[in-house]
Amino acid sequence: MDLLHNTRCISSPFRLPGLVPRSRVAISVSFCKKPRSIGKCRNMCAASNSETIVKSSEITSKKEEEHGDLKSWMHRNGLPPCKVMLRERPSHDSKHRPIHYVAASEDLQVGDVAFSVPNSLVVTLERVLGNETIAELLTTNKLSELACLALYLMYEKKQGKKSFWYPYIRELDRQRGRGQLAVESPLLWSEAELDYLTGSPTKAEVLERAEGIKREYNELDTIWFMAGSLFQQYPYDIPTEAFSYEIFKQAFVAVQSCVVHLQKVSLARRFALVPLGPPLLSYRSNCKAMLTAVDGAVQLVVDRPYKAGEPIVVWCGPQPNSKLLINYGFVDEDNSYDRMVVEASLNTEDPQYQDKRLAAQRNGKLSVQAFQVSVGKEREAVMDMLPYLRLGYVSDPSEMQSVLSSQGPICPVSSCMERAVLDQLAEYFVERLAGYPTTLSEDETLLADHNLNPKKRVATQLVRSEKRILKACLQATVDLINQLPDHSLLPCPAPYAPILKCETIILQILESPYDPFTLLSMDLRYGTGGHRLMRVDLMFKR
Repeated sequence: MDLLHNTRCISSPFRLPGLVPRSRVAISVSFCKKPRSIGKCRNMCAASNSETIVKSSEITSKKEEEHGDLKSWMHRNGLPPCKVMLRERPSHDSKHRPIHYVAASEDLQVGDVAFSVPNSLVVTLERVLGNETIAELLTTNKLSELACLALYLMYEKKQGKKSFWYPYIRELDRQRGRGQLAVESPLLWSEAELDYLTGSPTKAEVLERAEGIKREYNELDTIWFMAGSLFQQYPYDIPTEAFSYEIFKQAFVAVQSCVVHLQKVSLARRFALVPLGPPLLSYRSNCKAMLTAVDGAVQLVVDRPYKAGEPIVVWCGPQPNSKLLINYGFVDEDNSYDRMVVEASLNTEDPQYQDKRLAAQRNGKLSVQAFQVSVGKEREAVMDMLPYLRLGYVSDPSEMQSVLSSQGPICPVSSCMERAVLDQLAEYFVERLAGYPTTLSEDETLLADHNLNPKKRVATQLVRSEKRILKACLQATVDLINQLPDHSLLPCPAPYAPILKCETIILQILESPYDPFTLLSMDLRYGTGGHRLMRVDLMFKR
């Protein structure tokens, strides 16, 4: 399509900004407003026929052969002989090209060096900004390393094949910011697709992260001006005029999906883009292999044996599934680092609030405390919450003074107070489970469908893992209630009970694993202010 006949530049759903049209290779392009002149549109957006990349994979393949693949380019520029190769797997979407991945080119044993990428082929802030001092200045002023790297790649892509990094950028384009499950980060999902995450705190995290990216975009001009190397190369290409927010967001998410956090290096080198690294490498939570900085290179030493042709995996760090989905577009169902947060706070309207805040601080807790609930350790997490919640229920001033003079998280606990604490906690978990539109059994049915939309699949995997954690917490709380000596005792009234944050307020009937059943009616407190009450029925084991 001829740019001269266009009044707008149009982009495919996800690409770094378009390359200038120096060849017939199909390259995606960036968005821009209707230009005042054709020349200005050329400065802001590069032209291409975006349909070619979808409809003519044969032409694209021939062009790739002509220029060589990523690994061949790396070998020509200093990559020593290695023990990996690039293979491809089909994309879920037939409109998208297959995804490349790094596989063993020969049998590997534990401790073998799979590859060692020289620093000359690694993109870091030190390289981007040309000065380690400037790099540290930018990052310590809260400007994201990812934003700097994304801006650099956008400028490099504008150079087209003139850029040294053209083969690497082309590979990132091919991956489209997708992980090895071929799913983009939820940061690039539509509003309708984000509804797959209804009930999950991850949905709010996605929206918050998107706002953060917007703030990064607004700071791009500062980065460009302060970084002498970028300013000298592109003195007339002011970032926010050259690149739209949507294009920057796509580039940011692409960098986020493949950036490597190197250890024991300078601040300007800690975030690196490593060809042959992610997203060509698959992340695994139970893997110990990491990309590490050695003298003059970044290398990968495998932690397990591989047969030739098997995909190579690396550790993704101790990240919960919510972070894995946002950062890399996948959920690890065997993730031992998966966790959720329960946020509790002391009631600020409590006349004894200051004393309780002091008591909490003495025991390492805050007036607004986030409790980490790790998978498999739900009972331990519940036990950790109880002293804090009991503190919130103390109402007698003399008892409060006793708490302040004691050592450790000790509160005088009556039977009715313990019942009130456990009832509130149990009801909180019920409410959080009720915030999801589906039950665990319905999630299992969805995941059994092999034709399920890939984004719907990873979202369902995430909410299922969250529900399992919440359900285990509820079970642990109910077990403690069943251990109370007197079940006929009513909970103590608590006008200033602590607050458990829960954004969902609509309750629905839940499947209950408890049998036989006794109905117990309880008051529900929720939110970060006020004392709205609901009545719900919970089923507890006799």
